[in-house]
Amino acid sequence: MNRITSSLQARFALVGAVALAAALTACGRHDNERTAGQKLDGAIADAKQAGADAKVEAARAVDRAETGLKNARETASEAMSDAAIVTKINAALVADDRLKATRIEVRAEDGRVTLTGTAPDAGSQARATTLAQAVQGVRSVDNQLVVARHG
Repeated sequence: MNRITSSLQARFALVGAVALAAALTACGRHDNERTAGQKLDGAIADAKQAGADAKVEAARAVDRAETGLKNARETASEAMSDAAIVTKINAALVADDRLKATRIEVRAEDGRVTLTGTAPDAGSQARATTLAQAVQGVRSVDNQLVVARHG
């Protein structure tokens, strides 16, 4: 009986050891899962922060691009030559039914336009200013046109 009891005791000890090992393994898994979860939470937080940082940087890039575009537009407007301004104003005057037969001299310097000559009436005189102001690159218009006297 001693041999049977010893054998049973050995089996119980073995079963106990296996149960204890399983319990410790389960505890170890629980800790590993929590650590993995914490790692996942940390990775998610890092990804969110990286996304927020990227969003801020993208907004800054958009601001820089808009500023660059605005500066480029201003530079292009300023760079338009006075000769091109004069050509465009002359084309607009020739295309206008009331002004095409007039002799209006157009001068430009740094985008400042001067109109000289004769206009058939006050409406045509005002129209010449409007057409000149509509040309890109024109900063100001000095209308020195004289209204023709009929009679």
